[in-house]
Amino acid sequence: MVVRKVGKYEIGRTIGEGTFAKVKFAQNTETGESVAMKVLDRNTIIKHKMVDQIKMEITIMKVVRHPNIVRLHEVLASRTKIYIILEYITGGELFDKIVHHRRLSEGESRRYFQQLIDAVDYCHTKGVYHRDLKPENLLVDSLGNLKISDFGLSAFPGEGVSLLRTTCGTPNYVAPEVLSHKGYNGAVADIWSCGVILFVLLAGYLPFDEIDLTNLYSKIDKADFSFPSWFPVDAKSLIQQILDPNPETRMRIEEIRNDEWFKRNYTPVKPIDYEDVTLDDINAAFDDHEGEQIVDHTRNEDEGPLTLNAFDLIILSQGLNLSSMFDRGQDSVKHHTRFVSQKPAKVVLSTMEVVAQSMGYKTHIRNFKMRVEGLSVNKTSHFSVILEIFQVAPTFLLVDIEKSAGDGGTEEYLEFYKNFCNNLEDIIWKPPSGHDISTSRVCKTRSKRS
Repeated sequence: MVVRKVGKYEIGRTIGEGTFAKVKFAQNTETGESVAMKVLDRNTIIKHKMVDQIKMEITIMKVVRHPNIVRLHEVLASRTKIYIILEYITGGELFDKIVHHRRLSEGESRRYFQQLIDAVDYCHTKGVYHRDLKPENLLVDSLGNLKISDFGLSAFPGEGVSLLRTTCGTPNYVAPEVLSHKGYNGAVADIWSCGVILFVLLAGYLPFDEIDLTNLYSKIDKADFSFPSWFPVDAKSLIQQILDPNPETRMRIEEIRNDEWFKRNYTPVKPIDYEDVTLDDINAAFDDHEGEQIVDHTRNEDEGPLTLNAFDLIILSQGLNLSSMFDRGQDSVKHHTRFVSQKPAKVVLSTMEVVAQSMGYKTHIRNFKMRVEGLSVNKTSHFSVILEIFQVAPTFLLVDIEKSAGDGGTEEYLEFYKNFCNNLEDIIWKPPSGHDISTSRVCKTRSKRS
């Protein structure tokens, strides 16, 4: 069995992947606490001159300690890697919640907005301006509380700097003065983004949404948007005052807190200011060292597939009901599927590669992970999935398949999955007849679900 441990953290499976980092599920072996471990390759961030930006991001996250902000626990480093240990949030992005429900209720929207304003105001008192507030960067924990994440574009200018000048953020959520290239107040610009988020929560769509950027910027500059007829009147008044294109007259946070719509059922959250915050681990992680700071027991490329530990199985199984590893509930997101095999890992990998290529897709393999990409089944959009092989028992492998890119939706993905599985009959394990759980049933029934 491959040991996967960094310092006191036992590492599980990959739960996210970006341009410069992977995010792993991990558990603190001393406390039993689940965490998210962001793993960065030191040479990659040096090559792309990202050291200062990443160091600033994690410094900011160490400084802002608030119940509605994703917490950074500590930073570790080896000679080749930097490990950022973060609070593990189980509820996913607020964006996904909006998409799933179309729009949120007035009460739920208000509660999230109240928590957002509390957290943003706290950041501003610390001299931090997020600059990329949007539902994709707002997570929801297991108790339904909002957590701000991703401070990659944040500014921490320090005393004496009154205006920011970098144009950044996601266009649909960016304040008009940010787009003017004349300098802007970071706090006031963040408030605009909060107003856009509140509109999206209640309406289920963006107030400013144009394919052509020139038209989009023009509408943002004039605050040219309209409310649906059923929009709550009090919330409409609040949003109109927040989405004021003039930053001088735009509503401030203290005014938002005094608004009658905002104040309903409002209980301010107390910041975590009693803790001593040290930046020693951040500074140490980015210093050059001859030796390694931590014990790093990660795998070599020539070893077999990763062995799923107990923590991984819990993450994969939606709680402790292991049957969902093989056939998820109808209401779950259907861009993530898996099957089991009893064949050797290299046989499974090579078979999947041949099948994917025979279907007209390109394949890229590294260790026991394969990316499949090309045109979708209907030949109208680019399509990409990630397949990873895990060892779950001495004679059992689990193949995890997840859509990673593409313009199409659930039906397109399930069509790929059905066709792919139909060509893998020789390697997919089928339980004895009469058993509750059947991977073949997964392949045959998923395509019928919308």
